[in-house]
Amino acid sequence: MSFDAFSSRAMENKILRDSSAAQLRSTDAVLGGPLNDLLSSLAALKTAVNDEVPRIVVVQGTITGNEIVRIKSNKSVIGAPGAALVGVGLKVSGYNNIIVRNLKISFVLAGAGDAVGAQEASNLWFDHLELSSDLAHDIDYYDGLLDLTHGTKYVTISWCILRDHWKTSLIGHNDNNESEDVSITATYHHNYFKNIDARGPSVRFGKAHIYNNFYENVKSAVNTRMGAQVLVENNVFKNVTKPILAELSDEVGYAVERGNVYTSGSGSNTAPLGTLTSVPYSYALVSATAAQTAVVASAGAKLTF
Repeated sequence: MSFDAFSSRAMENKILRDSSAAQLRSTDAVLGGPLNDLLSSLAALKTAVNDEVPRIVVVQGTITGNEIVRIKSNKSVIGAPGAALVGVGLKVSGYNNIIVRNLKISFVLAGAGDAVGAQEASNLWFDHLELSSDLAHDIDYYDGLLDLTHGTKYVTISWCILRDHWKTSLIGHNDNNESEDVSITATYHHNYFKNIDARGPSVRFGKAHIYNNFYENVKSAVNTRMGAQVLVENNVFKNVTKPILAELSDEVGYAVERGNVYTSGSGSNTAPLGTLTSVPYSYALVSATAAQTAVVASAGAKLTF
């Protein structure tokens, strides 16, 4: 089994940043770190990510529990083929320079926390994950699948499946946290949002670039709130009641939308026009229909190496 892809590939820099900032090279330390042995226990995983030494941590098999593993700086947490966390979530709080790839994470109870969560963190890449729970329990039985709060910035979420969930992906802690959350920046691309109620994502205060995703059987998708600015382009919304909206807060957010496809009785964009018309990085934008095909075929924990 070779992990050359993780030691030689630069992290995606498809992340929002201030136009005056220099080019980000956010994970050089991670990708230069040693490869840890394959880990198959909760205790071993917690130990491997509990320092700031650059390290590639490889998870094998299924790890179960009812708690959150806190990841410190300079880590790549990679799932070997078939790796899964059940009832075990991942959290980054106050750390940076972290990659999480190729894992299935499911059924993390609200009492433990989010399936994936980040607070006061930066330079994060969440890629080829499958995050899920169920809609059989009430809305508060689980928390978020992937939440970014308290000023977390420079984040990419790519090629992930987020499915069967109520409160899917929240950006911004609450309506009273502008001082921190106005700095949040995130990019979502080539993700599959399927059978979710809301938050695909729900954005407060910060900025989000949302492109080439596929939404299927969703009530509320991209919700821009409390002055947030979102750029939503070349996504497919299939059977989505409210694809792009500005609801549920005292103040609306704003959206620029272009190139999106609305099918199977989907609604349309009802958010006020925003000002986020470009982003300070290059990216390969494909048509919405081409993105749908690619996402269905390749999103989720499908990497092999």
